[in-house]
Amino acid sequence: MTLPISDRQCRRSPKTHHRNPISLKHNAGEGGFDGSSFSGAVFNLSTTIVGAGIMALPAAVRQLGLIPGLVMIILCAMLTESSVAMLVRFTRASKSSTYSGVVRDAFGSLGRNLLLLCIIVNNVGMLVVYMVIIGDVFSGSWSEGVHYSGVVEEWFGQRWWSTRPVLLLLTTLLVLVPLASFRRVDSLRYTSALSVGLAIVFVVITAGIAIVKFVDRSIGMPRLMPKFTGLESFWKLFTSIPILVSAFICHHNVHPIENELKDPSQMKAIVRTSLLLCSSVYIMTSLFGFFLFGDKTLDDVLANFDGDLGVPHGSFLTDIVRVSYGIHLILVFPIVFYSLRLNLDGLLFPHVIPLAFDTRRFFLVTTVLMFFIFVGANFVPSIWDAFQFIGATAAVSAGYIFPAAIALRDTRGVATKKDKLLSWLMILLAVSCSTVAIFSDLYSVYSNESNVAEKLF
Repeated sequence: MTLPISDRQCRRSPKTHHRNPISLKHNAGEGGFDGSSFSGAVFNLSTTIVGAGIMALPAAVRQLGLIPGLVMIILCAMLTESSVAMLVRFTRASKSSTYSGVVRDAFGSLGRNLLLLCIIVNNVGMLVVYMVIIGDVFSGSWSEGVHYSGVVEEWFGQRWWSTRPVLLLLTTLLVLVPLASFRRVDSLRYTSALSVGLAIVFVVITAGIAIVKFVDRSIGMPRLMPKFTGLESFWKLFTSIPILVSAFICHHNVHPIENELKDPSQMKAIVRTSLLLCSSVYIMTSLFGFFLFGDKTLDDVLANFDGDLGVPHGSFLTDIVRVSYGIHLILVFPIVFYSLRLNLDGLLFPHVIPLAFDTRRFFLVTTVLMFFIFVGANFVPSIWDAFQFIGATAAVSAGYIFPAAIALRDTRGVATKKDKLLSWLMILLAVSCSTVAIFSDLYSVYSNESNVAEKLF
C-alpha cells in the first residue's frame, strides 16, 4: 500500500523513513500483501515509460537519421537512470518516502505544490491523449473532412454502440474504471506485463514486415544521417529531440513502486532493468519503423499502417497492430491514473488519512478524475493542443528539472561534483527541449491558421 503523495508527519509512522509508513502486512480490502516482487515492479515501471510516445519515435529517428537517433535514445535512457538514481538517493537522505517529500525538504511547501501541479497536468494530459487515441483506433476519426474507420466499425459496421462517445463510455465503465479502482500499484503488475507484451508484439510484426520487404527488395536501407534541405529541415532536428528526452520520464511512479517493494534495495536494479527493456523496445520500434517506411514515416507511425503494406495478409497484420496498440494504451491508462490520483489527493488533502483507507474519498477522487478525462477526450477538441503547450514544460520539469534542482540545492550535503555537473546538464537539456517544443507548437498553430486564412480568401 502506498501513501498519498504528501508525506506530512501526521500521515507517517514515526518508525518509518525510507519505506511506506503502512505496514505491508496490512491491507485496505484487497487481501494480505507482503510486498511486491522484482518482476512486478519492473513491469509497472516499464509500463509507466512505454505509453503513446512509442509511436512518435520512428518519426524522430527519421528527422535525426538512424545513427544519431538511436544514439540519442541510448543517451536519454542513461540520463534517466542517473536522474532517478539521484532522486532516490536524495529521498533517502531527506528521510522522505515520496517525490513531493524530498522536494518539500529542499524547497518548502511552494516547491512541493509546484511539483504536484506539474505531475497532475502532465498525467491528465497523457490520459486525455490516451483516450483520444483509443477512440481513434476502435471507433475511427475525422481529419480534414475525411473519415478514417476504426477497427470496430470495420468489423461490425456502423452501430449505435460503435460510435465514439458510446464506445469510449463502455470502455471507461467496463475496463478503465475497474482497473483504476485498485488501491495498490502492485495490483496492476499483470496488466502491466500484458501491456509490455503488446508493445513487443508491435515490434515483432513491424520487424517481420520490414525484413520480408527488404529481402524482396521492395524497400532499401534507411538513411543513416539527417537530411538537410534548408533552414526548416535544420529546425526540425531540434523539434524531434523533446520526443526522445521525454520518452523515458517515469519519475512520478518511482516512489509508489519503491514503497511497495518487499526489498527496497532492489530499486536500483529495477530501474536499470526497466530502462534496458524499454530502450530495447524503443530502439527496435525506431529501427524497424523507419526501416519499413523510410522518409514516408508519419509523425504517428500507426497511421502508416492504414495503407497497403504490400505483404501477404497485410490487412490482418494491420488489424493486429492497431488492436494490440489500442489494448496496450488501455492497460497503460491505470498505471498513469494511479499516480495522478495519488498526487491530486496529496495536493487537495495533505493532512488527512491515507487515500487507500478512506473509501469515500478514494472513489470520489477517482470518479471526478474519470469524468474530467472522459469529457476532455470527447467534447473538448482543443484540449489536446492546450496540453501540448503545458505538457512540454510539465513533463520535463517532473522528470529532470526538479531532480536536478534538488541536487543543486543539496540541503543534506550529499551531492557530489558529478551530481551537480549532471544536474546542470539536465536543466539545460530540459529548458532547451521545452523552449523548442513550445515554439514548435506555436509555429504549427500559426501555420495552420495561415493556411485556413489562405483558403478562405
